[in-house]
Amino acid sequence: MATRMLRRGLPRVPGGEPWPPADVAGAAGESEASSAELVEASGPSAGAGAEVHERPVSQAGSAPQADSAPLVDAGAAESSVGSTGAVSAPAAAPALRRGLPRVPGGEPWPPLGAAVTGAAVAPLQVPTPEHAPAQTQAQAQAPTGPQAAAAAATTAPPTDAQPGVPVAVADGGASVRRGLPRTPGGEPWPPAGTVPTIAAPAVVTDLAAPAPAEPTQAPAPAQTAAQAAAQAPGTALADVSAPLPWTRTVWNGTAPRRLPAPAASDTASARRPTWTQGIAVLLGAAALGIVAGAAVAFVRTLLSLPAMQDFLVAFPGEYEPAIAVEPGFAPWVNWAHFFNVFLMVLIIRSGLRIRSEKRPTAFWTPRNNPKGKVSLTIWFHQALDVLWLVNGVIFVVLLVTTGHWARIVPTSWEVFPNALSAGLQYVSFDWPHENGWNNYNSLQQLAYFTTVFLAAPLAAVTGFRMSGMWPKKAERLSKAYPIEWARAVHFPVMLYFVAFIVVHVALVMLTGFLRNLNHMYASQDAVTWTGFWVFVASLVVIAGGWAAARPLVIAPIAKVFGTVSGR
Repeated sequence: MATRMLRRGLPRVPGGEPWPPADVAGAAGESEASSAELVEASGPSAGAGAEVHERPVSQAGSAPQADSAPLVDAGAAESSVGSTGAVSAPAAAPALRRGLPRVPGGEPWPPLGAAVTGAAVAPLQVPTPEHAPAQTQAQAQAPTGPQAAAAAATTAPPTDAQPGVPVAVADGGASVRRGLPRTPGGEPWPPAGTVPTIAAPAVVTDLAAPAPAEPTQAPAPAQTAAQAAAQAPGTALADVSAPLPWTRTVWNGTAPRRLPAPAASDTASARRPTWTQGIAVLLGAAALGIVAGAAVAFVRTLLSLPAMQDFLVAFPGEYEPAIAVEPGFAPWVNWAHFFNVFLMVLIIRSGLRIRSEKRPTAFWTPRNNPKGKVSLTIWFHQALDVLWLVNGVIFVVLLVTTGHWARIVPTSWEVFPNALSAGLQYVSFDWPHENGWNNYNSLQQLAYFTTVFLAAPLAAVTGFRMSGMWPKKAERLSKAYPIEWARAVHFPVMLYFVAFIVVHVALVMLTGFLRNLNHMYASQDAVTWTGFWVFVASLVVIAGGWAAARPLVIAPIAKVFGTVSGR
């Protein structure tokens, strides 16, 4: 018969020759698929008409088979099932093609000389390690189709187990092929003697060595008593979805990475002030009141001494300026005062927001410098600083051109003893003479001079050092003026402004409320309500600015000067 050489493929083992060997030939009429072993069942029937077509491939050095493979009658194969329930292969069964080894460095599988069985048998189902007993080495067949019930009655013992549950078969049979161990260093899995289930769809049986005549019912030594008890017929096994047993090798340390989240009730109770905290606050307030009362009593006693009486006469708290100044306040002073208060409140708010903001919601980038990207809060703070500086420059220029600078700039060394005298009078609650429409007392003059000419420039210089406008390439200048210095000074300056605002407003309220408001907001030296209502309107504007200082309102304004983006 004419033959042809088979197409050679990849090697079966690493570094080997292509498979099949070069001297293997196939039948002349075979197709390309004849190089593989084909086992075709004619149907699920177990009757006399069922046939199994086998087309073996010649092994290395063997004679090629004919194009028509021998047919094995299913009835004959069924009659070969003995009392043990195993299927015996025909005497002239051809050898199977051997494949890759089952273990590294082993022999090709299946073993040399293995043959195809003559009938379809039940599939192999490996029991899970939780409930797999050491079963017998018997292997049962379960034909499918209309005759499945009759075939199962002749080959399988009666059992009450549910379909698909592994059970032990009374008769002998072929053992299940064993694989890799389930645990490092353990025995191959499944245990020796495990058999397939009975009620299952018919597929090609596993090729293994013939089973011993006597079944093995004893459980493996490594199995537990519960697994051995599940071997009895009619006993339901445990759920196969249970996890495999494992040995714990990692434990929580003394400092776990994640702490348990506190309960909602604990969080609410932590936020709610307790009675002990309330008592502590009351005691603190009482202590401050006692200290303040003691200070007032001490100063009043001190000022009652004759020497201090002479000191108050010599330095009443103010002195005549060296340069004559026109009395009163011009309207530009009132407007500059309002804008200064409005901007200072928003600057302090945005500055505190910068210190507490960890993940900004929006960013601003200048059009001419893509690398100058900052958070929208920082841009808003710096924009307010620029407006505040512009307002301050206008105020100082008008102050100098109109001659009113002498009202807040000391022109004599008498300012210091008069400032001490005014401070003692304030503490004793015996207020010094108020003449702000014409001349500030020395303590006011020093406070205003420090705020306008010292604190404001210091805040501007430190803020500029921390801003994105600082030249990055000026290495010598940056080394001479480190940014750490600016940060160490900028925040205390902000605290000074807060303290100044608190004390200033308190003294305005305590030393002639209506007259002082008329001086600052209405340019009048009279006791009327005009300045009060202007002050109330200014508070409404400031509150509106405070509420509007959010990204929803700031973003459209920032887009005019650059690009606003999210994260």
